[in-house]
Amino acid sequence: MASGRLPREVFQTCPTGRRPRGRPRTRWRDYMSRLCWERLGILRKSWRMWRGRGRPGPLCLGCPRDLDPDKRLRVDGWMDGLIDMIQNNLECEEEKKAHEVEPMMNDGMADQSGEEAQKKEEQPVISLPPTPTPQTPPPQQQHTDPASPTVATTPEPVPVACSNKSLRRSCEAEPEYEDGRGFGIGVLVWGKLRGFSWWPGRIVSWWITGRSRAAEGTRWVMWFGDGKFSVVCVEKLLPLSSFSTAFHQLTYTKQPMYRKAIYEVLQTASMRAGKLFPVCVSTDDSDSAKNVELQTRQMIEWASAGFLPTGAKGLEPPPAEQSPYTEVYPEMWVEPEAAACPAPKKPRKSSLEKPKIKEIIDEGTRERLVYEVRQKCRNIEDMCISCGSLNVSLEHPLFIGAMCQSCKNCFLECAYQYDDDGYQSYCTICCGGREVLMCGNNNCCRCFCVECVDLLVGTGSAQAAIREDPWNCYMCVSRNVFGLLRRRDDWTSRLQLFFANNHDQEFEPPKLYTPVAAEKRQPIRVLSLFDGIATGLLVLKDLGIQVERYVASEVCEDSITVGMVRHHGRIMYVGDVRNITHKHIQEWGPFDLVIGGSPCNDLSIVNPARKGLFEGTGRLFFEFYRLLHEARPKEGEDRPFFWLFENVVAMGVSDKRDISRFLECNPVMIDAKEVSAAHRARYFWGNLPGMNRPLTAMANDRLDLQDCLEHGRTAKFDKLRTITTRSNSIKQGKDQHFPVYMNNKEDILWCTEMERVFGFPVHYTDVSNMSRLARQRLLGRSWSVPVIRHLFAPLKEYFACL
Repeated sequence: MASGRLPREVFQTCPTGRRPRGRPRTRWRDYMSRLCWERLGILRKSWRMWRGRGRPGPLCLGCPRDLDPDKRLRVDGWMDGLIDMIQNNLECEEEKKAHEVEPMMNDGMADQSGEEAQKKEEQPVISLPPTPTPQTPPPQQQHTDPASPTVATTPEPVPVACSNKSLRRSCEAEPEYEDGRGFGIGVLVWGKLRGFSWWPGRIVSWWITGRSRAAEGTRWVMWFGDGKFSVVCVEKLLPLSSFSTAFHQLTYTKQPMYRKAIYEVLQTASMRAGKLFPVCVSTDDSDSAKNVELQTRQMIEWASAGFLPTGAKGLEPPPAEQSPYTEVYPEMWVEPEAAACPAPKKPRKSSLEKPKIKEIIDEGTRERLVYEVRQKCRNIEDMCISCGSLNVSLEHPLFIGAMCQSCKNCFLECAYQYDDDGYQSYCTICCGGREVLMCGNNNCCRCFCVECVDLLVGTGSAQAAIREDPWNCYMCVSRNVFGLLRRRDDWTSRLQLFFANNHDQEFEPPKLYTPVAAEKRQPIRVLSLFDGIATGLLVLKDLGIQVERYVASEVCEDSITVGMVRHHGRIMYVGDVRNITHKHIQEWGPFDLVIGGSPCNDLSIVNPARKGLFEGTGRLFFEFYRLLHEARPKEGEDRPFFWLFENVVAMGVSDKRDISRFLECNPVMIDAKEVSAAHRARYFWGNLPGMNRPLTAMANDRLDLQDCLEHGRTAKFDKLRTITTRSNSIKQGKDQHFPVYMNNKEDILWCTEMERVFGFPVHYTDVSNMSRLARQRLLGRSWSVPVIRHLFAPLKEYFACL
């Protein structure tokens, strides 16, 4: 039935047999009634959500209540009474409106029999007002995790305005999902959307989503992890009992949102099956997180074994959860990262920051927009080629097309994230995808997901690439146009600018120091925190800068041994950085240069168990920040003072933002591949002169792997992937080849060759009978010598040289 029109039966029984001319007089009243019902639905839902947040959810240890029990009871009763009163008033108005329409129906049906006329009179009239089309700007996409299937946000509820109380209840009470294909309300499922892993969810009623009913053969699914909704066809659903088939270990290892979803669905499943997994209460946050992780592993083992002893039968929803009106609020689920703590309050945003309309990105949004581009109805530079959003904020750095803010954040986090095989963890285009095509060029490490290839290049392109062996990706081949996927000619400079101009915070420029006259220059005094194998001192000596004092904080015994032996005891080691006090700085100083790079284990998104900036080793950044301020010149001291802080590029956007906020400057991204034989992208914060200048190789830099090898050995690759502390980081390519040929056999890199790759002198780490793996660990945690030389070179204008 069309919205805002009289029933079809009234039109057919009019004397003239034609539709009455003009608008029904009840149209405006119907529209106002709909708005009232809508506001009432929002009020009721908001009140229930506020009331639910005060209740501790499952395994929530010691969550505080908002009100004491007596006050809560009084507020509950008063608010429920107010909502019921508003609802009764609206129902009375609806009944009055229905009586005004009934005479029109009776006049049109006077020629029918009494029994038929009576039946028609008893049939209520539904009056649906038209939905005005708002003139609003393009919507904004909600950010999702690279491997999260969240494709729909929860819009404001728009309930149907029925003409009386009984009919409205009968409309809502119509059975759902009665197509005989299973997956009823409350069932725990796995759902599959294009480009994403199988994701756990729960079948819910359309009433909960606030949108229209799902079509036959489809189901509304609320995803665990973020609590958002999608319509999924039943062919793309599996029961949760198929855990061993649908669970994806790699996504669980790398994606926090997926781990959270697995935790929540297994928590719900264990409650239904009556299987208890106790959690030890701990006041320490780190211990609490470990306990939750241990509990999650136990639940995964239980699920993988078939949910014994009840099996799939124990996962069936209880009768209360099969009701379409049972609302499930994600706020009541316990997050694995903070199981023992209440969720922090979100900062309030001004009305100017809120999007005026929420964007619904369903499974076919990007496909539809790409089809419009092919039909010349839309410009590809007006849409985000990564997700399909129209709310774009910048151009994609590699391909013709745009990018939204959410995908920009994903790109910043994932562009330099690599798997154990050395390849990118996610698609170069969308930073997502489960099935990816890896480039066959040994010097390339890029991946492209099957979905992006088929969509942008053309249907069947992915299968053609799979059959082609080796397959060179769209960044390696000479031509740059592949269907709608067009590589930018200046992508190298655009990629560099993308990371250089990705800052959402503005800071005052650092203080500039005037170069010191040659006769007044003094030797430099350095405080090196997290010193490693004394790369800073090595570079200063290579540049010819005189070093008066070099104070280093380091706890690794092997690193200390290398520094003592190679620099002949000139380094003053002071132990753990946390034990250095203001008194020590006054005693050892003053300092002209403070350098350091705190451990990246808990900051790198490659680490699935990372704790972030404020926990674990991530907190050591604040030790650098503390001692940096202790070493700064006091007011009135007019002398040059420089500092440098380094960390990984593959860190969360929020962690990078927090570091920049404390250091009051934005970082510079430098990749060592420009001046060495290996990739090594790092962020550098500091006030060194000319940090943003282009990175150029010197005449003695070894840019190719062959230049780093011993006599009689042949390099299979020009550039190596990032060398880490792990032994398999030496292997290259999707087939995990060793990088060197010797005597017609593959061979690993020798330690002396790794030292040349990093720019160190040969045998620099060859002390104390250390093993090859121990020496690789030292190098994997060190800085690239050519990069540090590039950054330290301007210091020759300020300090005495040999």
